[in-house]
Amino acid sequence: MPVPFSAVMIERQFGAWFSGDFDYVAHSDWVGMDDISSWMPLAVIASEDQKFPTHWGFDVQAIQSVLDNEDGHLRGASTLSQQTAKNVFLWDGRSWVRKGLEAGLTVGIETVWTKRRILTVYLNVAEFGHGVFGVEEASRRYFHKPASRLTMSEAALLAAVLPNPIRFRADAPSAYVRQRQQWILRQMRQLGGESFLQRNKLR
Repeated sequence: MPVPFSAVMIERQFGAWFSGDFDYVAHSDWVGMDDISSWMPLAVIASEDQKFPTHWGFDVQAIQSVLDNEDGHLRGASTLSQQTAKNVFLWDGRSWVRKGLEAGLTVGIETVWTKRRILTVYLNVAEFGHGVFGVEEASRRYFHKPASRLTMSEAALLAAVLPNPIRFRADAPSAYVRQRQQWILRQMRQLGGESFLQRNKLR
């Protein structure tokens, strides 16, 4: 069942209109997991949340590390499940109120949805650039082909911009983005490649 839009898409669209940018269109083309190259889910897991198949929505160790080493600042440590909950249901930004709502929604989707469903929704609502939401739109915009045909390198490049898709660009990658792409490629290989997805019933 497609998720036609997300809270972040609505926020970006209204923000553009209020700022006078009437050309901006927050756009996503929904595709099922079978129509997404295996490299793409592997890339976002390698990049964002390597414990995704086994955790229950939260990476407790990563959260504790953030609290211990960064004075409790609300950044980092978000799992793919948390990011999906935030993107679909909540506004962008950092606050304890939003984090609390995100936690409750994360528990909900982890209870109701399978890991494959969470990953599918995430890949369809993630922001990959200015007005570009979802892997299908990103693949067609940046590589001129459907998401089903993404190569390992292309998937890693898309995953490399996810931490800040407004600042980082897949169509004009900086040296940092290229370095991050190479790191993600190494992580994808260390996870075991496509067999990792099959072992964890994500394909």
